[in-house]
Amino acid sequence: MSREFKIVREGDLSTTPEEMWDAITTGSGGWLWPAEFEPRVGGSAGPGSTVTVWDPPRHFAVHTEGEDGWFNHLEQEIEARDGGVVHWRYVHSGIFEGDWESQYDGAGKHTDFYLHTLAQYLTHFSRRPATFLATDAPASSVTPDGLEVLRRGLGLPDDVAQGDRVRVDLPDAGEVDAVVDYRNAYFIGLRTDDAMYRFFGRNAFGAPVGFALHHFGGNLDAEKAGQVWRERLDTVYA
Repeated sequence: MSREFKIVREGDLSTTPEEMWDAITTGSGGWLWPAEFEPRVGGSAGPGSTVTVWDPPRHFAVHTEGEDGWFNHLEQEIEARDGGVVHWRYVHSGIFEGDWESQYDGAGKHTDFYLHTLAQYLTHFSRRPATFLATDAPASSVTPDGLEVLRRGLGLPDDVAQGDRVRVDLPDAGEVDAVVDYRNAYFIGLRTDDAMYRFFGRNAFGAPVGFALHHFGGNLDAEKAGQVWRERLDTVYA
């Protein structure tokens, strides 16, 4: 069975329309994953995807068409407000196939985490070049406590909460000070002076725990960092 969905989020950020525009069009590696868009209506937005709105710095949208009426549409609107504030509106619509309720729940929770990471990027790392890497934990992480196993493996205490400052041993950086910028039952976000570490409890949705790193220091060996993170995840879930 297939069924349409729509996820809508909006809010205010202390930034400029131009910085917000750059973040969603050329800086996505700093908070989401690297993406390239041909800067015009009708331009390429990746395999099978097309830019349908390109109105800098106000309105941006991409659309993907598939077989049997399947589609995926992403749209962002940006509006300058008084006091150096931008009001943004994010819309993600499309079709889910299979377990619609679980997919919709997971997509909504991921949306909130990604948009929070966007706000962190704009606040702390705006327009800084980013090195991005991502990997999944082993299949053995698909357990009810999969994310908590990783939390313990990182040395984070049971009661760690959003806003806490922690000392943590990270495979690519060693022992560093970090802020827990996001924490709930599904995700953990750590922010250091030059990076954001994202941990995805996809075990709650029947998939392996995920990891992503957005590094702004300019001196990261991404291949080596990916290797040491995979080794750590293999050890945690052995």
